[in-house]
Amino acid sequence: MGICSRLVVFICLAALLRCSAVRSQESDYENAPIHYSTAEVNDPVQKLVTRLESGDIRLERDGVHGWLRSLLEALDVPESSQTLVFSKTSLQFRRISPSRPRALYFSDDVYVGWVDGGTVIELAAVDPQQGAIFYTVDQTRTDRPVIRRDQGECLACHASARTQRVPGFLVRSVFPREDGQPDFRFGSETTDHTTSFSDRYGGWYVTGQHGTMTHRGNAVLSGDADDAVLVRPDPNDQTGLPSGVKTARYLRPTSDLVALMLLEHQTQFHNHVTRASFTARRALHQQQEMNRLLDRPRSYLSESTQRRIRTVAEQLVDYLLFCGEYRLTSPVSGSAEFQSDFLSRAIRDREGRSLRDLDLQTRLLRYPCSWLIYSESFRSLPEPVLLHIRRRMLDILSGQDDSEKYDHLSPDDRRAVLSILQDTHPLFS
Repeated sequence: MGICSRLVVFICLAALLRCSAVRSQESDYENAPIHYSTAEVNDPVQKLVTRLESGDIRLERDGVHGWLRSLLEALDVPESSQTLVFSKTSLQFRRISPSRPRALYFSDDVYVGWVDGGTVIELAAVDPQQGAIFYTVDQTRTDRPVIRRDQGECLACHASARTQRVPGFLVRSVFPREDGQPDFRFGSETTDHTTSFSDRYGGWYVTGQHGTMTHRGNAVLSGDADDAVLVRPDPNDQTGLPSGVKTARYLRPTSDLVALMLLEHQTQFHNHVTRASFTARRALHQQQEMNRLLDRPRSYLSESTQRRIRTVAEQLVDYLLFCGEYRLTSPVSGSAEFQSDFLSRAIRDREGRSLRDLDLQTRLLRYPCSWLIYSESFRSLPEPVLLHIRRRMLDILSGQDDSEKYDHLSPDDRRAVLSILQDTHPLFS
């Protein structure tokens, strides 16, 4: 190829990459190499669909909850994970109110939403390649449940700036009116472990103890815009649900605080992983196109490509290590049953330590590194992302990187997390 021809190719390709970068910022995940809506998925819900179609499993339906209990069991989602949200901020908002909240159940990679009297059960699961995949289960009485993948309706809320511009998950704190309708004039928060405790759980019920700390849960706005205040129906009761909730209709009489705290962290963790995966896969795909056109080796990575990969990898490292975590000023506690279910999935090192071990005194975890580092979605990240994460975490945990943003990690924390990972995680062994 002549110099002039190569120059034309380079200029055209540079323009193409600039356009592609703009599309990437606009969450263009339908094109190569992602193909979000058309690529085959292998998430836990899709695996259940396959088992149902083959007759390998059969679900049972009851008159109060429909397919709920059977789905939770089949998807290995603990009933004890129940949290209740009464703000009208989801698919079946017309049926949701403070007296009839939506129940949400979750495991590491599955979310199940149930509304009393609802026409569908909402499912979401994490696919190792495609991130969040959304489904509905028809609640009508049939021989077996009909599970349908969402055709884009869910993405109006679940693929936005609140989910890092990828198909993802979020926990949102709003200011709900007495009917559950959020009043967005007062703003809202997308919450995770970095959010101030006082800004969390607006529109949610919260059961559990949190000492002198306050939050927005269990409360509704009362009054006009100029003098509206949050009012709690049962201001002295932190352990149970307000008296107006028909608890007999739910699997548990709780909306567990510790479950909510774990839920906040893991929703944005999944979004970080999906964003890292999509960004790296786009960068590598575009690099391969440029290498092909410019007759470069297939393994060549430009500085620009490496920088794009480093950026998302660094952000994921910081999230894994709980940078910016809000420091609890009082101990918190919740359901012993839920904590037992959560810890039952622990992977322990030779000293019996696990990244699922809870602190709940000044922070969420005893060893500040996300338990979701073992997830299939994390392990399925493109190799350049994983290698950068490994290198950075080894630098941080060995004490070679003493940057101020890692000051929350004491020397004992660093040694413990590194030892646990070296004992239990193939990326570090």
